[in-house]
Amino acid sequence: MLPGHVDAVVANEAAAYAFPWSRGIFLDCLRAGYDCWVLQEGEAVIGHGVLSSAAREAHILNVCVAPAAQGHGHGRRLLEHLLKLARWQRSERVFLEVRPSNPHAVALYESVGFNEVGRRPNYYPAQRGREDALVMAMELL
Repeated sequence: MLPGHVDAVVANEAAAYAFPWSRGIFLDCLRAGYDCWVLQEGEAVIGHGVLSSAAREAHILNVCVAPAAQGHGHGRRLLEHLLKLARWQRSERVFLEVRPSNPHAVALYESVGFNEVGRRPNYYPAQRGREDALVMAMELL
């Protein structure tokens, strides 16, 4: 992901999520040196992912596919790429948070080897208050 991709990334986030990340968050991730990737189809940005790695652990912070491009394995492709990066950086485990109300994402993460290891109460904003996050982890050893 380059700064020039951020407008398309923010548009995909807004189309996919009721509570999307802001432009500033993506720019902060780029400035912080996180692994920020886009998936393109031709010139169009159809997905993106963000990974943070430190101290032998990685954290998948964001995986998103534009709604019009969902259902074609693009989310799996992004996720597998982020996992390869984590292995390359010698991370021993990877964590992520996911909304329990997103069963497609939960199923995707479970299908590649993530397991639920906990919950973060009231982690996400929701239409009526807050929603817990499932904390999932995967060992890379």
